[in-house]
Amino acid sequence: MVKEYSILIGGAAGEGTRRAGLVIAKLLQEYGYYIFIYDDYQSLINGGHNFSQIRASEKKILTHNQGVDFLLALNQETIDKHKDKLNKKGVIIYNSDKIKDCEGIGLPVETITKELGGKPIMKNTAFLGALGKTLGIDWETMEKVLREELKRGTELNLKIAHTAYKQTETLVEIEKLPSNEHPLLTGNEAVALGAVQAGLEAYIAYPMTPATSILHYLAAKQKEFNLIVLQDESEISVINSAIGCAFAGKRTMVGTSGGGFALMTEGLSLAAQSETPVVVVESQRTGPATGVPTYSAQADLLFALNSGHGDFVRLVVAPGDTEESFYLTGMALNLAWKYQLPAIVLIDKAISESTFSFDESVVAQIKPEKALLWDKKGEYQRYSETKNGISQLAFPGEPNAVIKGTSYEHDEAGITAEEEADQITRMQDKRMRKYNTLSEELDKLEAVKVYGNEKSNKAIVFWGSTKGAAIEAAEKLNIRAIQPLILQPFPSKQMAKALEGVKTLISAETNVMGQLAKVLNCEGIKVDEQILKYDGRPFSPEEIENKLKSLI
Repeated sequence: MVKEYSILIGGAAGEGTRRAGLVIAKLLQEYGYYIFIYDDYQSLINGGHNFSQIRASEKKILTHNQGVDFLLALNQETIDKHKDKLNKKGVIIYNSDKIKDCEGIGLPVETITKELGGKPIMKNTAFLGALGKTLGIDWETMEKVLREELKRGTELNLKIAHTAYKQTETLVEIEKLPSNEHPLLTGNEAVALGAVQAGLEAYIAYPMTPATSILHYLAAKQKEFNLIVLQDESEISVINSAIGCAFAGKRTMVGTSGGGFALMTEGLSLAAQSETPVVVVESQRTGPATGVPTYSAQADLLFALNSGHGDFVRLVVAPGDTEESFYLTGMALNLAWKYQLPAIVLIDKAISESTFSFDESVVAQIKPEKALLWDKKGEYQRYSETKNGISQLAFPGEPNAVIKGTSYEHDEAGITAEEEADQITRMQDKRMRKYNTLSEELDKLEAVKVYGNEKSNKAIVFWGSTKGAAIEAAEKLNIRAIQPLILQPFPSKQMAKALEGVKTLISAETNVMGQLAKVLNCEGIKVDEQILKYDGRPFSPEEIENKLKSLI
């Protein structure tokens, strides 16, 4: 049986549950476990209900599960909302200063904190001490992790944690596994690092949950990474600034969510017409409009595939975990510059803000790839017609070259071509040749992954953040699981191969319209059944498993 623990810590906004959840994860990581953290919070600074669910396993995991082994309750609301998730032998560790008449381990965390002269938020540290003792984690490990993670008031935090540690009994002797050196990364951190690995030179954004932490992360490291990091006044300004940076020769990426991306779409068309490479990270949240701004959805797929006006070429990739977020973002930046087109990295809150154990072996797979630069032979023509549709790049300041970028249809030199019908057709054909060349290159890459029983005639198809839950459910039921990583250009050949022998195809995604199923239908692939969830929360493996059982 797989060694695994699920821990949930909950309280009001401002009580530090997210930070405490990360420290719990680091403690379990020290014992050799793979980690996944799902953070759930409302759009409130104080009050409401926040919680972090930490899953630790001896095997790599990509999602939370439905049951909880340990429930850490800072308030009564946490117990009321989550007690039904407790497994049969689950334990509640609660704040006995606020909660009475509860079965479990009561600890006066506020009293301990106050008597030792701590700040109210340090009651989380008392909970950490109690949980550590409950799990049988040795004090040396506790102290090591707390010193690394709690840089302010370290000695006082240690005193509070040790007091709670001594007042609690050990219920589980957690087994130490072989050392696990995989660092913990959020999806947004992986996106940022993948872009940097591919040669990112500028990041521009306007803060919008759940993409905001990319901006924060890169701003904090801009000197280390030698980056330009800008916060513009609006998403319209962001996309136009990014196009300007790229036009000047800087590898540029922007980040936003659906509402911000809506404002960027005219700029996206400008990037396509002017053949300016730019990468947009679109981290989806529950809409429409402001919707539920701190919760997740996979509801912008059709929007991303069809954003902007006119016919143009774009690349759309959809990672399902941190390794894919790193790799596909780096790949998107390289391909955007190679083919001089806009690229979209489509993730969502469930990836952006969740924390995963990250396999660093993927880092070596990405490096900056050179763009096609002007060879300085003859007169420079920005949009010269070529067999593969890719023209040579030059940037302002280049001697003996007139550099043009235009939103108008144009000739090879970039001169407006409104009166020349043949020229308009030729330039459209030129850009489409890039699409065909890109499609051929993507055929040589892994654009579709297959998991589970590859010989099963029943399959579940999914994309993005549904990956972890879908794979676990498929493996439990011994069926095939199929994941497209690239959604435009659509990997028709690889998808056909992945579907060979499948008689029953079921899709799973977190939106109300079955958007992946619609895309597959447009490609001539019939989806027999759909499993849809649209309450702002990602799937658990148990939810998909139960739905699959009823369908197959």
